[in-house]
Amino acid sequence: MFEGAFVAIVTPFKNGKVDETALRALIEYQISGGANGIVPCGTTGESATLSHEEHDQVIRIAVEACKGKVPVLAGTGSNSTQEAIKLTQHAQAAGADGSLQITPYYNKPSQEGLYQHFSTVAADTDLPIILYNVPSRTSVNMCPETVVRLAKIKNIVGVKEASGSLQAISEIIDLCGKDFTVLSGDDPLLWPILAVGGRGVISVSANILPGKVAAMCQAAANGDMAKARSLHYEMREINDVLFIDTNPVPVKAALHLMGKIEKEVRAPLVTLSSSHLESVKEALKKHGLC
Repeated sequence: MFEGAFVAIVTPFKNGKVDETALRALIEYQISGGANGIVPCGTTGESATLSHEEHDQVIRIAVEACKGKVPVLAGTGSNSTQEAIKLTQHAQAAGADGSLQITPYYNKPSQEGLYQHFSTVAADTDLPIILYNVPSRTSVNMCPETVVRLAKIKNIVGVKEASGSLQAISEIIDLCGKDFTVLSGDDPLLWPILAVGGRGVISVSANILPGKVAAMCQAAANGDMAKARSLHYEMREINDVLFIDTNPVPVKAALHLMGKIEKEVRAPLVTLSSSHLESVKEALKKHGLC
């Protein structure tokens, strides 16, 4: 279920509130463009600054917009185990197809703490869980040995890997076996991760180019690594420019230039500088997007 190009979708805001109309239209743009799934309330969705009510609202909208089309993998993680359980139960009740669980941030648990956190969350939901390792954001790195332990739990079915370590990713793929899904959490490294056995991506870039990201994943699944490599280089500049500032600031600027959303981000994030905005605009022009 959780393979191919999943979009780490932004949360559009308008006058400080979730822009439901823009979110529904953006989800339809992703699906019609070829995305294999939608991930609301992740890092790109500014989950850290959504209220619990907004969090539930965004997931509900995504489930309604995706019903019968593509799966919804809802971001429901927290640095509080009990809060992660509560958010996950809300997502399950709303009809989400799975849960994306980030490693607890700020409190920096040990590897045993990570195991206990995720195993406790998994025991309190029927949803399949994708773990999320992004040490640049959380200040804690989940080691391959911990992922291997967690992979033995029935409803922990995969990991979104954004550590940047191909060595660690290769170890996870090798030791966890074919029934455990490894997804790239880093657009610039998607092709190398596919090459070592990854089965897809939770992608920022797919917000604006869902078809190309999906095509790269499909090419790799078909064994056509030459085509996947070609698409990797076609997207290199876009992948670079979308991380010219803190995610999701650049991708929201890009979507605004494309006429999809307002350019609002939640404080303490601020909108893109004029010089960086020009870089984003130039990259979009090369792909005929603005």
